[in-house]
Amino acid sequence: MTIDDVSAALTAVLPAAHEDLKAFARIPSISADAGHGADVAAAARWVAQQATDAGAANVQVVDAGGQPAVIATWPPPPGAPTVLHYAHLDVQPTGPVEEWTSPPFEPTERGGRLYGRGAADDKAGVLMHLAVLRAFGGTPPVGVVLFIEGEEEIGSPTLSALLTEHHDVLRSDVIVIADSGNASVEIPAFTTSLRGLVELYVEVRLLERPVHSGVYGGPIADALSGLCRVLATLHDDLGNVAVKGLHIGSSDAPDSDAEVFRSDAGLLPGAELIGTGTLPERLWHHPAVSVLGIDAPASADASNVLLPRARAKVSLRIAPGDDTASAAQALSDHLTAHAPWGAEVVVTMGNNGEPFSLEATGDVYDVARGAFADAYGNAVVEMGIGGSIPFIAEFARTYPGATVLVTGVGDPASRWHGIDESLHVGMWERACLAEALLLSRLAP
Repeated sequence: MTIDDVSAALTAVLPAAHEDLKAFARIPSISADAGHGADVAAAARWVAQQATDAGAANVQVVDAGGQPAVIATWPPPPGAPTVLHYAHLDVQPTGPVEEWTSPPFEPTERGGRLYGRGAADDKAGVLMHLAVLRAFGGTPPVGVVLFIEGEEEIGSPTLSALLTEHHDVLRSDVIVIADSGNASVEIPAFTTSLRGLVELYVEVRLLERPVHSGVYGGPIADALSGLCRVLATLHDDLGNVAVKGLHIGSSDAPDSDAEVFRSDAGLLPGAELIGTGTLPERLWHHPAVSVLGIDAPASADASNVLLPRARAKVSLRIAPGDDTASAAQALSDHLTAHAPWGAEVVVTMGNNGEPFSLEATGDVYDVARGAFADAYGNAVVEMGIGGSIPFIAEFARTYPGATVLVTGVGDPASRWHGIDESLHVGMWERACLAEALLLSRLAP
């Protein structure tokens, strides 16, 4: 098929795919909230039906004791490779709903962007794969395995089990991951490095029970103050991660415009960027630690007692070249070593995901660069991502001979995981064309 043929076939199916994306985004498939378990299951059934309608030879909704996933297959024509298409159907919690400009689960278009939770991360990735399959009339020129995961946003805890149980079905020559982003809405990117993730809970214990702050305050400390002191040791005065033993990489990528970066992030006037090194180094090749939440009374509910214990959730992004086991131990050792006032510090491990890096070389990458350049009208750039996609490292280890291509449908203004998450619709359409061209050019 020529580029005009592929473009025409895709143009015919995009309006319906656009409306289906809105319908899909209305499902509040929040995997981190047990109260939305039925919604995650409904989202999986929705994807399975869409895959069936797109001509899949076999469709399964599977699980390995966790959230459901969808596996659908289109057998390869003789001599053609098999391409696995990955995206995920689960989404992050919304945060304060009142801060959204429009309801998070009522997708709304404004200024060429579609706003809603999951619009960019990652339901647009799911619909991109489905739109391309529809454009080929359900008979793509290569074999396709569609793998849509339901627990990426909680660290893919049962992914290893899924890969073991469905090893042969998921085997492929090329793996296309649609869960990353582009350098801009006009410039496509291949992601060549991702940081890993270590999550843990740290609890500071100082008292057997709450006691009156007036009667005992002074010689007796409260656990929340102790916890704050522990957490304050995670960074040095410049904002670099102060945990010893973590890998710190470097990058020869040109530095980013700090003012544009501040604006994209919504940093308040006067607030400083933290850490040292170039922005690409700090974002892609240095560790980053954050306190995601603290278990303590709300200020409106607090009474005059010294808290006996307080707990926080800590998230550590680790650089490519590190590993989660050693990084988790380093973070745990740091927290326990900085116990204030003889407090008992208890660390409980959460979900982990390994970092990943690759060399974007070989025949498949040569074909992909041409396809993406034709679709976007600009050459592909390589970039890192500060986030973590545990699926990639898991799949690369399971199928070491496969070529992994990490791309996506987000851009710097997409606000993944944040308030007013959005998708640039024009960029999404170009991403669909790029993937369709890639499949047509991988055919023998």
